[in-house]
Amino acid sequence: MTSRDQTADLFAAMDQGSRELHWPDVRVWLQANPQTLLDDRSLLEEVGLKPHGRNVVEFGRAALTRLEEAAEREADARKRIESVARANFAAQTQTHVAALDLMESRNHSDLARRLDAVAQGRFGLAGAAIAIEKPGGVPFGWRGLEVGGVDALLGDHGLTWLGPMFEGLDLFGPSTDQARSIALIRMAPHLGGERPEEARPALCAFASPEEEGFTPGMGCELVAFIARVVERTAERWPILN
Repeated sequence: MTSRDQTADLFAAMDQGSRELHWPDVRVWLQANPQTLLDDRSLLEEVGLKPHGRNVVEFGRAALTRLEEAAEREADARKRIESVARANFAAQTQTHVAALDLMESRNHSDLARRLDAVAQGRFGLAGAAIAIEKPGGVPFGWRGLEVGGVDALLGDHGLTWLGPMFEGLDLFGPSTDQARSIALIRMAPHLGGERPEEARPALCAFASPEEEGFTPGMGCELVAFIARVVERTAERWPILN
C-alpha cells in the first residue's frame, strides 16, 4: 500500500466517524504530508516547537526547558556545596575556639571538665571524657582503664574508632545513657611521675546523642585535632601518685 492510499484510509476512517486512530497510522500520514504540519504554526507552538524557514523546525522552547532544568540542578548542587562549606567553616571555627579554651586549663581535672563542657556547649554532643591506662595515678575527673584497655577498644594499631556506642562502655558518667554513637581517639601523653620518659596509653572520647553522630565513614580530623590539644596540654603537669 502506498502513502497516498494510507492517507486516504486515514481520512476515510475519520469520515466514517471513527475516532480510534492509532499512532502508527498518524505517523505514516505525517511522513507522507510533512508540509501540512510545518504550515500549522499554532500547532507547532502548542507542542513546544518553533518553525524556522522551510523544512526547518527549531526546538527552541523544548531546548530552553532542558537548559532551565539543568541550570536548576546546578544551582541546587551549588547551594548544597555552599551549605556544606559553611558548616565546615563553622565547625573549624568552633574547634579553634575550643582549643584555646582547653589550653587555658589549670590542671588535669580542669582539662577534663573543660573538654566535657566544650563538647556539649560548642558541638552539641552528649559529653566527652579522657581515659588513661593503669598502673599509675589517674587524675580526678579522668577515667581509669586496665592494662591493654586502649588496644581492646581500638585494636593493637588502631588510632581512631567512630561508630555506635559500645555496650558496657562507662566513660561518660551521667551522660552515658544519652550516648548513641562515639568517637575514640588514641593518645600517648608523657605525664611524668615515676617514669617520666614513658608515654601512657590513653583515650580522648566523645559521645553523640544521635545514632549517626559518629559513623565509620566519617572524617575525624576535628576530633583528632582536639585530642592532640588535650594530649599536649595534659603533659604540662605530672601525675602525683
